[in-house]
Amino acid sequence: MGNDNKQYGLLIDYEYCTGCHTCEIACSQECDWPAGMCGIKVMEAVETLPNDKAYLAYLPFPTELCRLCAGRTKKGLQPACVQHCMAACMKYGPIEEPAKEMSKKLRMGLWRPY
Repeated sequence: MGNDNKQYGLLIDYEYCTGCHTCEIACSQECDWPAGMCGIKVMEAVETLPNDKAYLAYLPFPTELCRLCAGRTKKGLQPACVQHCMAACMKYGPIEEPAKEMSKKLRMGLWRPY
């Protein structure tokens, strides 16, 4: 997957994240991070809709520690966060593929490591 000269990225569809935090747990276990450190964090955002109802959104956000599981992707595996995402709202691939998919929706984010 990530073993050629292409740049790879992580596409996150924020519309479907359920806030389960499985991506954080998978990342922490894969990288053996100490408590409080992680390559991805799920943040909560509360929006007030025009009808005065609240809308809670979950936003998985890669941190500066994320390298998209370079060891896993060199073996042809998905990053741990993508592999274990229960809502299947994350996709990993050559940067051009997620970029095309991102153009179809507004609530998506595309990330690639340094």
